[in-house]
Amino acid sequence: MVATFSITALTVGLAAWAYAAPEDQVKPDATAVNATSLPPQAVFVDPRSFAVLGNAGAFREDAFTALFNPTNTSPPFFQVFDPAFLRLLGPGATVRAVAADPTFAFAHEAPIWVPNTDEVFFASNDGGALGRSDIDHNNQVSKISLREVQAAIKAAGHGTAAVNVSVTKLDLPDTIQMTNGGTGPFFGNLILVNSGRGPLPPSVALVNPAPPHNTTVLLDNFFGRQFNSLNDVKIRPGTNTLFFTDVTYGFLNNFRPLPQLPNQVYRLDPETRAVRVVADGFDKCNGIAFSRDGKTAFISDTGSTSGFLGNNQTRPATIYAFDVDPKTEAFKNRRVFAYVDTGIADGMQLDAEDNLYAGCEDGVHVWSPEGALLGKIFVGTTSANLVFAGDHRLVIMSETAIYFAEIAAKANKLSFP
Repeated sequence: MVATFSITALTVGLAAWAYAAPEDQVKPDATAVNATSLPPQAVFVDPRSFAVLGNAGAFREDAFTALFNPTNTSPPFFQVFDPAFLRLLGPGATVRAVAADPTFAFAHEAPIWVPNTDEVFFASNDGGALGRSDIDHNNQVSKISLREVQAAIKAAGHGTAAVNVSVTKLDLPDTIQMTNGGTGPFFGNLILVNSGRGPLPPSVALVNPAPPHNTTVLLDNFFGRQFNSLNDVKIRPGTNTLFFTDVTYGFLNNFRPLPQLPNQVYRLDPETRAVRVVADGFDKCNGIAFSRDGKTAFISDTGSTSGFLGNNQTRPATIYAFDVDPKTEAFKNRRVFAYVDTGIADGMQLDAEDNLYAGCEDGVHVWSPEGALLGKIFVGTTSANLVFAGDHRLVIMSETAIYFAEIAAKANKLSFP
């Protein structure tokens, strides 16, 4: 259950937080945000309230299991660190689960919104917990109808209670193995990047969203060598070129052979099928996104999590920004955009104002274009990816559940043309 906060409740919630801060700690300024301006599901956490924990402070020791929820608010809710986040949320922002299966991680990655039918397509977990997939079993691509979601929310009446709409599995050919990334539509088709399985190669493919889901594989090798396990993909704005990440997670999750290539980012011309590397030097390159104008690329490096090798918090959990060379489209001038406080940044999207949203261990984190953490859509569990379904609607993949946020932010176009 999510509480509605008055000014008094806000002050108490911020002061009586879970880390038992010492008495001489700087107290949060409850007047920094007018509580009446907060959406009912929002909580303001003033950074001054946790800037100093003191010698007796209860510090977090594991960024993957100890989530940062100082107000002990029940998820889902909006965790506000900067008043600028409120403008992206709007006064009536809501978030709720709209599909769930606690026994199956059916909603992992590759979210794609198709405007013509108002459906969101996505893939189940490939090789991970509750994914029902491994070296002997493929994962699945499914879809939900947002028209059905909207009808279910209307029928549920006032409040933000969870609803549970139907999930429809797609029947795809055997060339699609362990889908992990997706974007589009691209000339009306879904773009799927697939991790491969056993000796079956990773690939970039076009899939018609309508039955019988005709499929065209655009690429399944780098000059005769199989990729490791393709992870994420985007169309660079203003062009028809595809950019995708390749990383060793298939091997680290026990469904792909030993890697043959470095962890790298590639550019693919879908017409000529020419492919080349545009960025390297990563521990584990993962999510990819572009600014609205296509001049800046973002790559998340998730080196701190390594499948059967476990987690290592001294490795990257970092989003890097790059300039995109206007002629070669190589990624240049690498710099840190943000470091994630909880887990890693997996799939990423930008809104119409270039704020960056990333799926992390506790939900969706939102950064300003300058890299300031504005707030979180806190769902209390891993959210590997997300997608805007037009303006004001955000669909969040949270493994065993899909969350639906209605907010003020507008979408950044992902489709081509």
